[in-house]
Amino acid sequence: MKETLLFPTKNDLGAEIREKATAILNQHLADATDLYNQTKHAHWNVKGMQFFQLHELFDTLADSLEEYADLIAERATALGGIARGTVRASAAASRLPEYPVEARNGRQHVEALSARFSMLAASSRAAIEATDAMGDADSADVFTEVSRGLDKHLWFLESHLEE
Repeated sequence: MKETLLFPTKNDLGAEIREKATAILNQHLADATDLYNQTKHAHWNVKGMQFFQLHELFDTLADSLEEYADLIAERATALGGIARGTVRASAAASRLPEYPVEARNGRQHVEALSARFSMLAASSRAAIEATDAMGDADSADVFTEVSRGLDKHLWFLESHLEE
């Protein structure tokens, strides 16, 4: 991730805390944006007997990811940072594995998405701890909201894998 640029703000968190928090927020913005695009890929390409149900579910999940990305980006800018949310910046910085473009049926898409939702949820919990430890309770709260939603979406996905 590139060096963090901070703009002047009257936010009472020190510049070092704001810079570190903004870097964490931007990493998660990249991951959330990547997962949003991967989820839309699944939405567009799912096939099979559960097509309509999964097509709709994936669209709902993508909408939530878009909201999470917006929440994360706005927190970064509230700290005086820049939200690095372009597709190119997200692709370059994302920690998520590339989506398996050969996925075709519902099970393949659900397995791929559930693995990625799980990864983002786990890293969100790590970000809760990191931002809380540095004294940025508000960023920790943002990550708590994201984590809670990702866990719910993971449950929705994994429920489709039960036989």
